[in-house]
Amino acid sequence: MTRHWADFQYEIYLNGMTGAVPRLPTDLTRLEEMAERRLGPGPVGYVAGSAGDGSTARANRAALERHRIVPRMLRDVHERDLSVEVLGRPLPAPLALAPVGVLSIMHPEAESAAARAATALGVPFTLSSASSTPLEEVAKASGEGERWFQLYWAKDREVTRSFLRRAKAAGFTALFVTLDTPLLAWRPRDLDQAYLPFLRGVGTANYFTDPAFAAGLAKPVHEDPDAAVLHFVNMFADPGKTWPDLAFLRENWDGPIVLKGVLHPDDARLAAEAGMDGVVVSNHGGRQVAGSLAAADALPAVAAAVGDRLTVLFDSGIRTGDDVVKALALGAEAVLLGRPYAYGLGLDGQAGVEHVLRCVLAELDLTLTLSGHAGVGTLTREVLTQAPL
Repeated sequence: MTRHWADFQYEIYLNGMTGAVPRLPTDLTRLEEMAERRLGPGPVGYVAGSAGDGSTARANRAALERHRIVPRMLRDVHERDLSVEVLGRPLPAPLALAPVGVLSIMHPEAESAAARAATALGVPFTLSSASSTPLEEVAKASGEGERWFQLYWAKDREVTRSFLRRAKAAGFTALFVTLDTPLLAWRPRDLDQAYLPFLRGVGTANYFTDPAFAAGLAKPVHEDPDAAVLHFVNMFADPGKTWPDLAFLRENWDGPIVLKGVLHPDDARLAAEAGMDGVVVSNHGGRQVAGSLAAADALPAVAAAVGDRLTVLFDSGIRTGDDVVKALALGAEAVLLGRPYAYGLGLDGQAGVEHVLRCVLAELDLTLTLSGHAGVGTLTREVLTQAPL
């Protein structure tokens, strides 16, 4: 029988008969404020912060809110099916967890807790290169769950090659290559706290456990951690990469390759010409280019340009189930959820991430149903209208 994610609301109401209420809000837009109160300013600022004055992050939200859903009535939506196929893999819903680095600053169980939560609900987990936990440990925590690996493309080719070998051996099925971070952006919230976790050796677990990385050190990491951090910093950013360099990744990864951070349709076309399998329309949640185009405003043109050749995914600004509906109607095949699950992790560990996922999936199911759709296949631009200015 098809799973109805909306039934989560009845579980909550029934638990209320015994006096129990959810430990976290079901309005996920409240999580950031709650995290601000409970967690340290450095960690919360690192997750919540954006480039410049935050205008790009605000634009992401405004772009999604500007689109309004037009419900249709008297359609048979008794049985719903939210399942999709993404990158050749069947998924129970068009949702995955986005790569978020250094999750140990939010909770000691970090990426492993988030991976377990994703597996519990059948949602893919995307592991950041900059994780607090070695990828092999996260794969073990993930069990049989679908898992994708996000690559920050290091200057050192041997380290990159080693990462790809390790990820493949650990059962990661798709490679997500972040293109929009050849350098860290100007992020005042982090700068005002003088807070960058990597300089403290946090978010470097994949590097510090990598044999190719260790080969570039005079001493083992534990004997000279400062030298290891410096080695990491010197190889992390590489503004010199260009489109022809993608051939190296294709030579060293035999699964799907998705380019994350595409906003221009011409870049999406170049991705297709380079033999890539997909793109993520994303501006890194507003964290990289201050004043950038909102991701949702970029999505339709990218989908129109390459939707028949590439898998088109979306992130940046997603907070609710109706946001997911809008992104799908604008041309995405699935959506990656970032900050809300990081806040859920910080506030309640694995249970917090599961709560966030169940809320988004329930609201997605309900929004679809109440708008007259029994699945995501009928979502097109005609489902949406522009809110009056």
